[in-house]
Amino acid sequence: MSETTLTIPQADPRANYLAHKGEIDAAIARVLEGGRYILGQEVVAFEEEFAAYLGVRHAVGVASGTDALELALRAAGVGSGDAVFTVSHTAVATVAAIERSGATPVLVDIEPTGYTMDPNQLEDAVKAYRRSSVVVRPKAIVPVHLYGHPAAMSAILDIAQRYDLIVIEDCAQSHGASLCGRKTGAWGHLATFSFYPTKNMGALGDGGAVVTDDANLAERVRLLRQYGWWQRYISVSPGFNSRLDELQASVLRVKLCHLDADNARRRAIAAAYTRLLADTNLILPVCQPEMEPVWHQFVVRTPHRDALQAWLATNHIGTLVHYPQAVHQQPAYAGRILSNGSLPHSEEAAAQVLSLPMYPELTDEQVLHVVEMIHRWSENV
Repeated sequence: MSETTLTIPQADPRANYLAHKGEIDAAIARVLEGGRYILGQEVVAFEEEFAAYLGVRHAVGVASGTDALELALRAAGVGSGDAVFTVSHTAVATVAAIERSGATPVLVDIEPTGYTMDPNQLEDAVKAYRRSSVVVRPKAIVPVHLYGHPAAMSAILDIAQRYDLIVIEDCAQSHGASLCGRKTGAWGHLATFSFYPTKNMGALGDGGAVVTDDANLAERVRLLRQYGWWQRYISVSPGFNSRLDELQASVLRVKLCHLDADNARRRAIAAAYTRLLADTNLILPVCQPEMEPVWHQFVVRTPHRDALQAWLATNHIGTLVHYPQAVHQQPAYAGRILSNGSLPHSEEAAAQVLSLPMYPELTDEQVLHVVEMIHRWSENV
């Protein structure tokens, strides 16, 4: 069944556009009439507003979340011969960006309930590669705040400090999430965001940002995103073409104003799912008390994942699998990617996770319908 025929899609970026249509259309018209479409005042204003929202000093708009991570790594001096520790249960873009920087990804396992980097596995990996004969030196850590849930940043930063490692947060799915009252993106040396249309704060195309408190790192990212230009047509260092355009920046400025309200609605939906599915045989998400997730996805687990997905599709309910294979299992990486031994929790998650419908415009009636259909299925498993 195609996504267009589903009564309840898993995600619905069009609904979010329609919810803010008047403001978005006015913002786009303002840019079109202004005549400047690349790196103008809309980008500058968005960078300032987004940095203030996160509680950091600098934000730099770039062309995508993948570019953001690559440029952050390069700005931090990460490159060939360096080992970057990250997780295998993530979008492949995380690992692709590390490889594009010239560094070597080293994959560690996740915590089985939170789906984010296990600090104990991280430290074991760092120790192993410090004494390993493999010719890579530990240099950086990229924790992923997956599904809108913060990773264990205090423990990760403690490890980074003890082993002199750079921390770059992958916040592609955690816009507005917080840990101990501090937003994701404000913990590491740098952090990166994606504004893909289905994100909690999505553009109407690709877009990304690098954020940091370090003025020197921010300036390096600004140079890297546009050919290393210090002034127009004069490159002081090699660079790239990775610019957030004015149209997307204008849309993001509108979306930023509504982000907290949209995230609040996601939390309400997640609370309803949690309460109403508690008596099923599904494994539900677990949140630590100090975390305030933003529920980019509401992910359940069952060994019968494929059967549940097929049942829901038959009943016009869309779901997705984030992600059907861990990175080290994928054809492009199988047998060549470095890891700290086996990754059983990552592999189990890939075999069992299912993302239920989750977006701010999902109605209470639709949530109840999803729950009802899951209960009917669960009774026969």
